[in-house]
Amino acid sequence: MPSAKAGIIPRLLHSSAFSRLPGDPLNEPSPARQPSTTVRPSACPGLLRIVQALDGGICRIKLAGGELQADQADAIALAAERHAGGVIEATNRANLQIRGIGAQPQALIDLLLAAGLGPRNAAADDVRNLMLSPTAGIDPHRLLDTRPLAAQILESLENEPRFAELSAKFALLLDGGEALAMQAHEHDLWLGALELDGQTWLAVGLAGCPGHAEYAVPLAQGHACVLAVLNLFLDLATPAQTRMRHLLNEMGADAFIARLPIVLHKGTFQINAATGSPLGTYPQSQAGLVYVGAGAPLGRLDPAMLRGVAKLARDFGDGTLRMTPWQSVLLPTIKAADASQVSAALHALGFVCDASEPLAAVIACTGSAGCAKGLSDTKADAVRLAALRKGPGVSVHLTGCTRSCAAAHVAPATLLAVSAGHYDLYLRDAGLPGFGRLCARDLTLEAASALLESCSRSNV
Repeated sequence: MPSAKAGIIPRLLHSSAFSRLPGDPLNEPSPARQPSTTVRPSACPGLLRIVQALDGGICRIKLAGGELQADQADAIALAAERHAGGVIEATNRANLQIRGIGAQPQALIDLLLAAGLGPRNAAADDVRNLMLSPTAGIDPHRLLDTRPLAAQILESLENEPRFAELSAKFALLLDGGEALAMQAHEHDLWLGALELDGQTWLAVGLAGCPGHAEYAVPLAQGHACVLAVLNLFLDLATPAQTRMRHLLNEMGADAFIARLPIVLHKGTFQINAATGSPLGTYPQSQAGLVYVGAGAPLGRLDPAMLRGVAKLARDFGDGTLRMTPWQSVLLPTIKAADASQVSAALHALGFVCDASEPLAAVIACTGSAGCAKGLSDTKADAVRLAALRKGPGVSVHLTGCTRSCAAAHVAPATLLAVSAGHYDLYLRDAGLPGFGRLCARDLTLEAASALLESCSRSNV
């Protein structure tokens, strides 16, 4: 097993979405779903808009609820293998992207569209930014199965032409009270399940992370609430105000809420804190079934890995896999008796299956190997750093520049590249902006490893 994993990292480093939500028949692939409007300009990659990087084009495939059918996973693997450099990345918003696409990307796009991974119309590709827990509908701790409401919201995002005016970065989150949920990412609008007087309600938050909220609506009004917030944002925001926080900096949340056409109930609301891990085996709410989670090392897969996990989903699960915002994958609906076999197979494919592995605590951006802005080869440096560490220790983020593309939130420790193989070390500090407190400058990886080991012992 170790030899298989040792071989996968160099292979990943040097290789030159619309998935169906359960019960959503509108997402069945068919010729009628071919894009019918013009792709708008943007710096963000999409399925239909290939954005160039140093290592070639990038195609981002947005997945509804992070879910992917096994056949669609095979199609992505084939597209990356046949029409790109063979590098597939798991993103921190539970999507997938293909890197290293050549000058003729249409064959790749056509293959992905034929697999049912595209939008109903081109303009809607950018705005399908709704994050769910990767254990939506199967988490024993959930208060709500968020998938039916998510299907309503996604249908509106795709079919309402006005919503195509939203920024490609404008993001929504729906939290059902699951133990495994991403609550560290800021969203423009989030809704979180809670129980009030024996009824399910949704806390409503604007421009922040899920947790505390001052407004809530009954579950039955959740879809209407989302539509009202999006329409009012588009009514009020100037062209420069592309995110909710930009607008609220000018008018404040209470003033915005007061202008909504529906009534939000004011109070003090707190959704459940998430305590789950994306790695390992855990029971589902359905008796006798478990889900098995494994990480893509440094967020990267190759076609063989994706095909392998798709085969496991067919052989042992329900034929689906779920990507997570921790750059990992879950295989749901596994019989408890088969879990150890599935986990061993994932390990053999090259996935990180245990939180005690050093790579489980490291994330890294593309770095200078694929990005013109990167000052160091962060992926290769991350592999070296993990080899130097005695255990996972404090979580660390290696970034090639200040844009911090690999992390949607500030990591406990950040190594910011200043030149090839040299980094400044920051430790997260809630009282300071950016990466936090600057602890040391111009460190080699060996020096950084020693300082991070000291941080781990100090429980920083």
